[in-house]
Amino acid sequence: MAILTKEEAKQIIDKTLSFAKADETEVSISGGKTGNIRYARNTVNTSGETNSISLNITSVFGKQSGSTSINELDDESLKKAVARAEEIAKLAPENPEYMPMLGPQEYKETKTFFDSTDQIDPDYRAQLAIDSIKPCVDNNLTAAGYLEDFSGFTAMGNSKGMFGYNKGTSVDFTVTVRTNDGTGSGYSGADFNDVNLLKSGSVTNLAVQKAMASQNAQAIEPGKYTVILEPRAASDLLGRLTFGLDARSADEGRSFMSKKGGGTRIGEKIFDERVNIYSDPANTEIPVAPWSGDGLPLEKTQWVENGVVKNLFYSRYWADKQGVEPVPRPRGVIFEGGDESLADMVRSTERGVLVTRFWYIRSVDPQTLLFTGLTRDGTFYIEDGQIKFPVKNFRFNESPIIMLNNIESMGKPQRVDGSLVPAMKIRDFTFSSLSDAV
Repeated sequence: MAILTKEEAKQIIDKTLSFAKADETEVSISGGKTGNIRYARNTVNTSGETNSISLNITSVFGKQSGSTSINELDDESLKKAVARAEEIAKLAPENPEYMPMLGPQEYKETKTFFDSTDQIDPDYRAQLAIDSIKPCVDNNLTAAGYLEDFSGFTAMGNSKGMFGYNKGTSVDFTVTVRTNDGTGSGYSGADFNDVNLLKSGSVTNLAVQKAMASQNAQAIEPGKYTVILEPRAASDLLGRLTFGLDARSADEGRSFMSKKGGGTRIGEKIFDERVNIYSDPANTEIPVAPWSGDGLPLEKTQWVENGVVKNLFYSRYWADKQGVEPVPRPRGVIFEGGDESLADMVRSTERGVLVTRFWYIRSVDPQTLLFTGLTRDGTFYIEDGQIKFPVKNFRFNESPIIMLNNIESMGKPQRVDGSLVPAMKIRDFTFSSLSDAV
């Protein structure tokens, strides 16, 4: 399926809207090419490429809404889909929080599409798998990896005159490497809009080094340690922080942003003054489509400045109820960092633990943002400025709020899963128990 141009997408949306009889109608259309290759035990076991297109219709009568989706775009199919969505809407109960559809919006252009990624083909994916598996075989290691690339578009429009169009590409590669005796494990990954930035050899080599270095891990006592969190480990926890910036949860007393006795903690200094967090859909390292899920334009937004929470995000319903302007949920989040390298952080650590990443993270207490989870794929003990030996994995119990008040130093932000996050050196991180998992 070729990517529809802006004009082609608008023509289909306008045609669909012309068949509508509901009070309000919204149409979105998206499609593109998704390719992948997966390998395990040093052997490719799946590979494929799909081309798809989908058109979704939401019809509204009063506060009753119904939706349907199709993948055929001829006139008769569009008419039937519109009629079906309207039939469902008339049967649906009223949504007391329904908000009328938006009128025309202005969306800034963001460069999310790269020809290089669009041109990825099966040969590229196969060569990447070969290049990743070979160093593992040569070192008597076992690799499991996955590459997925996407090239496509999305467009939306409604009966109030709103229309938006975006074309984008993405590529995401991860690899886990294990020693053949099962005692060592390493992980690495990278994601980009432009595949020219993906250095898959470096990604694999890092996982290889982690696996070999983490063999025969020793147990050390759980407790409070200075930790050096690599960017992926820091992202695993900080990414959850942004979910807590929801105004409704704060107003209703359900989040760490709730103030005792009512209200929110917006404007309070909650974190170390070196903490600055913002989102920017046009950031050249992590560009995203310029609108939120409900069609609001995304703008550069400062969420935390010098440790002070400056904004919370408001859904359109909650903003209307509170008498404020809606603020879209952040996408493309940048956690500003510092200028220390990982090596600098290790050299300055008297006694600590280096963490590659966390997994199996679960919420313990939303009001303090306390999480629990496990370290994985490369955890190392540091003493007197040197990495001494690999250690058994830990279970942790920690809150990003406490983390961001215990910062020792930070590195340059790196892209992790669509955000920019720095490596961080944190004091008094809580490891509560040991885990035998490798």
